[in-house]
Formats: sequence, C-alpha cells, structure tokens
Amino acid sequence: MPRPTSAQIVYGSATVVLSTLLMLLLSRTSSGVGIAVVSLGALALGLLVAALVPGARRSPRAEAVAPPVRRPAEARPAGARAGARAGARMSERVGEHSLHG
Repeated sequence: MPRPTSAQIVYGSATVVLSTLLMLLLSRTSSGVGIAVVSLGALALGLLVAALVPGARRSPRAEAVAPPVRRPAEARPAGARAGARAGARMSERVGEHSLHG
C-alpha cells in the first residue's frame, strides 16, 4: 500500500476539522451520542476526500526503465578487507594486526 502524500493528509485533516465544526454548529447538538455521530461522519468524509485526492504519479518513463542488475562481488582472499590495498598480499598483511605491535 503506498504512503499518502502530503496533499492527501492536509486535505483529509482540513475536511475532518471543518466538517466537524460545521456539522456541530448546524445540528446544535450537545449530547455525547450526537457529538460522536457527527465526529464519525466527519472522519468518514475526511477519509473519502483524502482517498479521492490524486496521489503522486510516476512518469511512464520511470516505470519503463528496468532496475539495475546487481552482480555478485568478486571473490576476495579470506583475510582481505574491502578497504585493503589492491596489491597487498596475505604475507604482507600478517604483521598489520594491532596486537603485533
């Protein structure tokens, strides 16, 4: 499921707040049940508005481009590190250990 865009969040939230205030003022309800019904109706309306706002669209060109192919890394000797010098041999690296002073 895609994430909502900022426009969808803003429009949905504004719809919930404004429609709640408007329905409470027009209905003049003061009971807890009436307020709950108005709030649920406003929430449903906000969700509907947020779902109908157009989301982020990907360009057709971006969808047509194939993702890059990942190839496995070349095999390294057992003691070689990724940051090691390219020409270093195992016998040269043995003395580099921190405990060998």
